[in-house]
Parts: sequence; structure tokens; C-alpha cells
Amino acid sequence: MTAFTVALVLVVAAAGLLRWRRPAWYWLAFGATLAALRVLVRYRSVMDACGLTVPPTRWRLSLARATNRPIPESRPPRIRRLRPTRTGLVLRLKLRPGQDVFDIAAASDRLRHSFSMFGVTSREVRSGVVEVRMTGYDVLKRVQMPAETETRPMRVPVALREDGAVHYRDYRAIPHALTLGATESGKSVYQRNLVAGLAPMDVALVGIDCKQGVELFPLARRFSALADSPDTAAELLDALVARMADVYRLIRTQQRITVDVPDAEIAADIWDLPDELRPTPVVVLVDEVAELALYATKEEEKRRDRIITALVRLAQLGRAAGIYLEICGQRFGSELGKGITMLRAQLTGRTAHRLNDETSANMAFGDIAPDAVLAAIQIPAELRGLAIAGDASGGWHRIRAPHTSLRQAVNLCNRHADRTPDLPELAPFRLAVTAPVTALAPSVKSSPATA
Repeated sequence: MTAFTVALVLVVAAAGLLRWRRPAWYWLAFGATLAALRVLVRYRSVMDACGLTVPPTRWRLSLARATNRPIPESRPPRIRRLRPTRTGLVLRLKLRPGQDVFDIAAASDRLRHSFSMFGVTSREVRSGVVEVRMTGYDVLKRVQMPAETETRPMRVPVALREDGAVHYRDYRAIPHALTLGATESGKSVYQRNLVAGLAPMDVALVGIDCKQGVELFPLARRFSALADSPDTAAELLDALVARMADVYRLIRTQQRITVDVPDAEIAADIWDLPDELRPTPVVVLVDEVAELALYATKEEEKRRDRIITALVRLAQLGRAAGIYLEICGQRFGSELGKGITMLRAQLTGRTAHRLNDETSANMAFGDIAPDAVLAAIQIPAELRGLAIAGDASGGWHRIRAPHTSLRQAVNLCNRHADRTPDLPELAPFRLAVTAPVTALAPSVKSSPATA
């Protein structure tokens, strides 16, 4: 009996230590089983207390009265599947007649308290079926990306969501995006993760960094073109507009619109072209958009209008030509001048780190998800890297990118420098760099993000 008591104390102590120091390990070893049992035992009473049950049908009431049996109880949604994950539980429910997906979403906070989970989110899988994702611990406190992610061309895993799922930047689904964040908010780390994910892919990277290139120029070996001033940026954007026109002419000549060609083979963008004819897709990263919109003289105003016009053209027409925009900045408001709101309207993806003013949050989410504005301005300063991500569908969620140092990003870009395409129209803007002489450091992504 003494040996059993000692063993039990050791197990409890080990569980407490794991829960404090390694919550993911604790969850996989103990938490998932305990949480699954807790959900199954409390399920009916919790659903009844949260108002997620429906009264018995008339025929069941009539049958009970006819047979002199007790009145049947109200029924909760039926559990179709309960699956543990590395961060929590996934509960798939079949709704009863008369129930709505909004009922589950509105009760998510009460479900979180009742099941003693860290977070609860829900989404509709199909008509009448809802997936409830419950997280067992704070997955954003210490970001640990899964070992395997679902990568495919132009789809990059960049962060972890609050429900434990991976947040992807899919350029073919959301071609252009806006990323905002104050100083020391983690925006630069998010950008490094984006570059690190694109580096192994067959894509041309184009950077515009008006802070004298301090953010993007260390990654120059993987960039096909770089600009470090508004004057160079204006010329670079004009070259991209010219490339876009050339790509459209290529698509037009290869559309294959004839009677005997199936509809699926008619080319409308570069992804419909044969592999040997497909132009290299281009991702344009603008590090500080406000620097491109500011001016003090008449000449600078003309340059500013030229830059904004080119950005709007690329945002409106660039998707089919394989040109994608990633606009970043600390501040984004209508006071940056004409054309800014027109540019914003074309940036489908929105990501906001900690912001210093509510106006920027409104510019990011006011037109797509007004309830995300309050969440964006409430991000605490000590949680660097925490951000709100949304898109034109109106949905939003909290994300946090894993920490990637500038050294790690540089090493990764150097490792894949041979994948940098040579684009003739962008050759004047490519930076001449020498071969790296430092050893490659391991790319570890586990600690919290910093700016």
C-alpha cells in the first residue's frame, strides 16, 4: 500500500509539473482522456443548462400518454464523433430540428466554463452538422507548430490559431492582404515567417522596404527585386505593371477558345496555362506602406500618386497574372490620401497586430468584421506576435506566429537562393550579393514571437 501511495504521489507530481512547464505534453498524457470523460459525463446536463435542447416531438408525447409512461426529456444535439487532438477535443454534433448553428456559437463561453476547457469555437460543417473545437490549454502562450502541415503551391503555414488549427496564407484563395501592427507588436516576425514559407517554393519575391532596407535586404539572396526608397519603388511598381500586361497578352494567345476544347482547359489565368508556358508567380511585400503615401513637395506628390495608382492596378488586376500583394504598415488610414481606401477594398485578407489607434483597426476590419475591431485594440503589449486575422467572409480569429529570428530567416533564404528566378523586367532592381560565409543555424520555431 505504501508503494502504491508513493507511485500515485509521483504520478500526480509529474502531471502537475507537466501542466505547468509543458502543457502540450500534459494534455497528450493526461488532459485529453480526462477532458473526454468530463464532456461525456456532463454533456446532457450542460446542454440542458445552456438551452441547447429541444422538447420532445408531439408523437413521442402522444405515445407516452397512450402507454401511461413518463413524459420524455428534452433532447440535446446528438454526438456524432468525439476526437482528441494535440491541443484539445473536436466534437461533431448533429443538430435537432429547430436548432441553429448560432445557438451553439452564442453558448460557446458557457460551454467553455461548463466543460472546464480553455476555449470553445464552432463552425458549420454542413447543413445540420456543427463542429465544436475545444482547446485544453493556451496554445498561443508558447506557439508550437505541428510537425506536418498541409502545404501546397502558394499556400504557406504562418501562424497558429487560438483553436489549435494552423493558419495558412493561401495566395490563390486570398490573393492580396493587409498586415498592420505597431512597433514591437510582432509584425516583422509574421513577415519573416511568410518569407520563410515562400522561400522553398517556385515563386519570385519582390520587396519594397523604405526603411533603408533594414528588414528585407538581409534576405536579398532569395529576392528577385528590392527597393529601398520611394523613387526606386515607383520604378519597380511600373515594371511590375508592365510585366502584368505581358502576362495577360500571353494568356490571351493561349486561351484555346475553340469548339473542341473542354471548358476546364480554357485559360483565364496563369494557373490554366501549361507548365512549360506558365510565368513565375510574384509576391510583392511592401514593408511600410505609409512611407510610399507621404509627400512634402509637388514632385513627391506626383511620385506618390504614381505609386498608389500602380498598387491599385496590381491589386485589381494582378491575381490572374500571378502577382500578389502583401501590404504591411504601422498605420493605415484615410489621411494617407486619395486611393488608399480603394487599395484597401482590394486587400481581401486582413491581419492586425497590436495597434496604437482605433482608426487603423477600423480600416482593417470595419468593413468586413466590425466586432473584430475591439479585439484588435485590446491586444496587450506583452503578447508580441498575437494578432487578429480575418477576411471578406466576416469571420475572424486570434493567431500568433512562431518566433523566427532574422538570422534563421536569412539562413533559410540563403539555403534556397538557387530558387530565385531571374525575371528580365526586374533585373535592374535585383541586389548583387556575395555568397554567405557563416554556418547555417538550426531553424527552431517554438518560443513566443517578438518584433
